[in-house]
Amino acid sequence: MKDHINRLVLHNEIHARPPESIQGPMAISHLVMLYASSTKEESRAHLLELLSAHQLPTPSEQANHISVNFGIFSLRWELHTEFASWTFMRHASEQMLCVNAQAQTASDKVPKAWLEKLPGECLSKVHLWILPTKTVEHPQLIEYLLHEESLVASTLADGYGEIYTDFQIHADGFSRMILLAGSLAARRQGRLVQQLLEIETYRMAALLGLPAARQASAVLMNAEKELAELAQAIQTASEHDEASLLDSLTRLAGVVEGQYASTHSRFSASKAYFELVDRRIADISETRLPGLQTIADFMERRLSPARSTCEWASLRQTALSERVSRMSNLLRTRVTFHQQQTSQQSLNAMNKRQGLQLQLQATVEGLSVAAITYYIMGLIDHFTKAAQAFALINSPDVANAISLPFVVAFVWWAIHKTHQRVFKN
Repeated sequence: MKDHINRLVLHNEIHARPPESIQGPMAISHLVMLYASSTKEESRAHLLELLSAHQLPTPSEQANHISVNFGIFSLRWELHTEFASWTFMRHASEQMLCVNAQAQTASDKVPKAWLEKLPGECLSKVHLWILPTKTVEHPQLIEYLLHEESLVASTLADGYGEIYTDFQIHADGFSRMILLAGSLAARRQGRLVQQLLEIETYRMAALLGLPAARQASAVLMNAEKELAELAQAIQTASEHDEASLLDSLTRLAGVVEGQYASTHSRFSASKAYFELVDRRIADISETRLPGLQTIADFMERRLSPARSTCEWASLRQTALSERVSRMSNLLRTRVTFHQQQTSQQSLNAMNKRQGLQLQLQATVEGLSVAAITYYIMGLIDHFTKAAQAFALINSPDVANAISLPFVVAFVWWAIHKTHQRVFKN
């Protein structure tokens, strides 16, 4: 039995990037680096540099995720289509978030020189702390780490845990999340952490389409205005103006299609990332805390305008491309129709000239009869002279004179019949 060449790869895809088993208290630092100024190979090489410095085994070249324990911290590295994620974790004491003390983070234990050279462009940086406690045990915890005016909080996992965040970038350049895990099992905590970090990662990745949508809107507005002007011009255009209008439409179609080609993949990716955000929010099973908005509420209110902008820009591009195509086909049909009319007139003129030529040939029919008769009589003259030599006839001249009327009649009849057949066709 022969297996498909990709059977193992496809089978193992369902087990790709499994969640870690996490037990608080723990500090986590999550960084997302875009490939905008780097490649996957550079990210892998940077990982190998850290592993080599700690005399740890290197992963295979096909590996797109790896979890490594460095002792004072552990690292989870993942390769995605557009970015690489670096998640650093370390265990800490329950006092790691005490008020008036420096909060302990996982990135503090990572070599700074190596961390500052992460390949790519940073898209997201998040500090997440896990505490096996409830909010009531830390009454000033929220005010200490998060902005109260933009606080977002909810219970998770059917009420067994709580999440607090403000979706703000703080002075250290990181966003912050606090997960109060309560009595959640280690595997369940790992899934929650992965889902929360993916919400922030995919939210930022989805918003990459927003600048492209805003830029495309200006181009589309000018293109729509120009298309409307061309539509008005086509209504009153003469036959001589159609070629220049078709050239303008072709140029406009090039602009629209160029804009579509440069942004379509970005809008498609943003749509997929928005859907992943919705799915991850549904996975964490939120319930509302009194007086606070949930992550789902926050995303619905704050992310919907950006999503609508990207979707609307994509729809405008498609609709404008179709309108330009329809307008071009309409104008091209008019130009083709006029060209066919011109061609028909040219054919009629050619037919008329051919008819005149045939009529001209008919007028010189008499000359043709005389010329052909002359040549035939020449042949008959040679024949009669030969016949006289064999004593078949007495006078060639008499024979020629007798045959002349018959030759003239036959030639005229033959030419007349030929002309009749030609004119009939």
